[in-house]
Amino acid sequence: MAHEIEIKLRASSKALKAVAKLDWLMALAQAPPKRKKLRSVYFDTSARALQQRGLTLRVRHSGRNRLQTVKANSAGVFARHEWECDIKGDKPDLTALPQAARKRLGKLERLRPVFETAVTRTTITLLYDGTAIELALDAGVIKARRRSEPISEIELEWKDGDPAGLAALAERLAADIAVSFECRAKSERGYGLASGTRSRAVHAQDIELNGDMTVAEAYRAIAMECLRHLSSNESAVLAGDAEGVHQMRVGLRRLRAAMSLMREMLSDSQSQAIRTELKWLTEQLGPARDIDVFVRDSLAPLAKAARGMTVLKKDMERQRDEAFTRARMAVADERYRRLVLAVALWLANGNWGSSEDLLQSAHRERPIRSFANETLTTRTRKVLKKTRKLQSLQPRARHRLRIAAKKLRYAAEFFAMLYDGKKAKARQQKMSANLEALQEALGRLNDFAVHQKMAGKVIAAPTEGSPKEAYGFGIVTGHELSESEGFLAAARKAGARLKAKKPFWT
Repeated sequence: MAHEIEIKLRASSKALKAVAKLDWLMALAQAPPKRKKLRSVYFDTSARALQQRGLTLRVRHSGRNRLQTVKANSAGVFARHEWECDIKGDKPDLTALPQAARKRLGKLERLRPVFETAVTRTTITLLYDGTAIELALDAGVIKARRRSEPISEIELEWKDGDPAGLAALAERLAADIAVSFECRAKSERGYGLASGTRSRAVHAQDIELNGDMTVAEAYRAIAMECLRHLSSNESAVLAGDAEGVHQMRVGLRRLRAAMSLMREMLSDSQSQAIRTELKWLTEQLGPARDIDVFVRDSLAPLAKAARGMTVLKKDMERQRDEAFTRARMAVADERYRRLVLAVALWLANGNWGSSEDLLQSAHRERPIRSFANETLTTRTRKVLKKTRKLQSLQPRARHRLRIAAKKLRYAAEFFAMLYDGKKAKARQQKMSANLEALQEALGRLNDFAVHQKMAGKVIAAPTEGSPKEAYGFGIVTGHELSESEGFLAAARKAGARLKAKKPFWT
């Protein structure tokens, strides 16, 4: 088994050609560039058993040679386990794989080709500050039935030396060439193409952690999954998919929550700059979700309740369209491209991971299980303490409790794989469900408070809304006020269930 460590960058065909013309880069070359054509066919069962297990199986054609490769996701930031072996035919030969690979694959139904890639690859072996790196320029296409999409990528693969050199080289390359961080492997893109879901919303995945990790190692794995969740929804956002905006926002919230959970380790100025840019993106995506929820959950059920609701509904739908346009423009903006790349490189080789500050280093090297136990215990106590006072909490305090519950739920999901056993898993799932119920009830109460403020603005400033709109807002907020007690009761009930359950980390 090999351990593949690489950084993948998305670039235009023009940018690919420009790479080979960079004098400083070519001065690092240890041999002349090599070019070859590669055709890779990816196999799976009809039920996509391998994809569901986070595995890929391909047969690569290079001239007369056939190379069979199995890849598995790992907890590393840019790393994957892989097993390779030469085979004679065009179809997979699982008997040629080592026992460890066959065990990961398990029992499989009949394998069949799902998609293929055809690329012209130019490789250059580089030596960058003592780190041996293979740079590959891939230009080609992914094909699945009658669908296809282009491949135009730069891959930097670590071969020897300090892996941090990968990020350093990528950062210097990005200074001269317009590139974006590509979190998706060709296989992920191929599966999306084959299923027709390449522009659909992408959800979060489980995070593979183990008790031997330090806080720094675990944070890299957690944050990288959050970044993958966020950036994998670019196509859906650009296509105007409301769920895509929501999922990008969830990925962004999870990333910011992970930074908050481990803020003692991320106390440097570079980390603060990342926080500032993530806050900017949050501000671009937030209005689209808020207005969409208002139109869908509050206006739609009452749209025919009275004259004037139609006027309000049309106005809010217009505002919603403007908010979604703002979200699309942000994701299409150069600032967004730079942000995603900056976060990826910061995770790989940021100052936080190598600072000599003694306190920061101590946080970084702490065992993750000890940190998780303490974090989950402390944050659970704080949430339970506040839920006991729910009846008397003002809207702002309820909002803070909702955020605390959300961060606790994310922490429980982040650390879930540190605790083995069916009981621990069942308890974690129940805890997450109770926290989600608490968060949902408090979220609706927060929405009601926001809608009342919106109604107040319309009524106080007639130029911003007609009497019909003000009347419509009155109906909406009046209806919501009548529902408030029910959601408050639901929040109290969720808090009581949370208190009654045993912690999954003890």
